[in-house]
Amino acid sequence: MSSKTKIVVLRMKEIIYTAIFIGLGLLLIALLLIMFRPGRKTQSASAPAAVGISYLPGMYSSTLTLGSQAVNVEVTVDSTQITSVTCRPLSDSIETMYPLLSSSASHLSEQIVSTQSLENLSFESGSQYTSQALLNVIHTALAKAIL
Repeated sequence: MSSKTKIVVLRMKEIIYTAIFIGLGLLLIALLLIMFRPGRKTQSASAPAAVGISYLPGMYSSTLTLGSQAVNVEVTVDSTQITSVTCRPLSDSIETMYPLLSSSASHLSEQIVSTQSLENLSFESGSQYTSQALLNVIHTALAKAIL
């Protein structure tokens, strides 16, 4: 009688393991369907557009960490528009280690002040990553100014 009991226990373990694997498989399929279902677009936190945005006037800053040094990106706004974007302090060591930072910052600043938007900006060739890092920090600083 004990031999029959062992056979039943082994079969029960197999059934339990099979049920667990089937359950995990169904969970994985459901998770994949939820993550990659078509027709549903997630909207990222988009940059503020110029239409209907009002700001709390002042200077807002956010920090970009480059290695062990920090650069403050300052965005100055009045009640309806962005007036300037600057990077401070740009010491000689930062300009030496990151030569594209100064030109990318001035290029982005000109575009942002003229278009009053952080969308559809063009980046200088060869400095896409630097410009994108600066744009993320500018977005963070500008988000503090939005009413």
